[in-house]
Amino acid sequence: MTTNAVVLGCGLVGATMARDLAADAVFEVTAADIDTENLHKLGANTGIKTIQADLSDPDHIRGLIADCDIVVGGLPSRIGFQTLRTVIEAGKPYCDITFMSDDAMELDELAKKHDVTAVVDCGVSPGLSNLFIGYVHGVLDRTDRAVIYVGGLPKVRHWPYHYKAPFAPSDVIEEYTRPARLVENGSIVIKSALSEPELLDFPRAGTLEAFNTDGLRSLLKTVDIPDMKEKTLRYPGHCELMRVLRETGFFDKEEIDIRGTKVRPLDVTSKLLFPKWTRELGEEEYTILRVIIEGSKDNRRVRYTYDLYDEYDSVNDVSSMARTTGFPNVIMARMIASRQFDESGVFPPELLARKSGLFEQMIAELAGRGVSIEERVEQIV
Repeated sequence: MTTNAVVLGCGLVGATMARDLAADAVFEVTAADIDTENLHKLGANTGIKTIQADLSDPDHIRGLIADCDIVVGGLPSRIGFQTLRTVIEAGKPYCDITFMSDDAMELDELAKKHDVTAVVDCGVSPGLSNLFIGYVHGVLDRTDRAVIYVGGLPKVRHWPYHYKAPFAPSDVIEEYTRPARLVENGSIVIKSALSEPELLDFPRAGTLEAFNTDGLRSLLKTVDIPDMKEKTLRYPGHCELMRVLRETGFFDKEEIDIRGTKVRPLDVTSKLLFPKWTRELGEEEYTILRVIIEGSKDNRRVRYTYDLYDEYDSVNDVSSMARTTGFPNVIMARMIASRQFDESGVFPPELLARKSGLFEQMIAELAGRGVSIEERVEQIV
């Protein structure tokens, strides 16, 4: 029996998800995007049907998904929440990576009303990081601390930014401007993005700089852990440069007057930055994720550490960030389509980790795609 899947958004990650699904004979895949170049890059021999559409228009989305069996989301954050609502109201199961600023859990009752399974934030981080935390939190008798370090970086550094953007430009800058919510001593605290920089050494990446970002998201509500934070990883020096741009106003969204013309500083900055941040064809990059969870089991203090390091796939010309973000989402989409998981509601990954066998299956299927997770468990003295 054929499963009809619609992939919304065909940037680096969306295209990777569409190809992964289309490689499975069970799926007939339709990919939609407003950018014809993105659709063209999918290639003529993939068996994927492509449709140009304005995905910021809920009516267009309703028409696209009317006859599908599952919807896979890879859209920019600014339209993530309205798309989630549209898909739920259409009664379609959804699996999404969108880094939306809104609280997706606000639509949980709506999803239950429409008997819809919707999995959100199912990428690398948020995504796998949540899955690790949810799994260990269920194993431990008490969880005291969880910290996430994550980043996607070019293997070769280029002055002045030492960075290439692996996903939507607006979402990159959002990481540098959205206040970071952390948990300290059992209370949610808000700190500036790019704050509290620290240097860390990683075996294959060398010395990287970590700073606060707003990546905990649903974890703030779904798990009772008194100390949690997420930090983004960049090469040393990038954080200070972004702070200078932000504090000068280059990321502001309010219009300013330039010789009688109204412009948003953010739009000008994006226009100037992203040609320099665009990854070149075949340019090597990597994704790095480390999640540390500490707590107690059988009256013993223990620490779980999960490490992911993944590099650009030169054989298939697929970026590491697209692999590590897209693969968890399509693995989960398959579970939903095959009704391995069919509970109604909106689910972030940490809640999925409690489902028998789901965590192990995700890790195994990622390994089958060449994305390996290293788990270390040690007693804390």
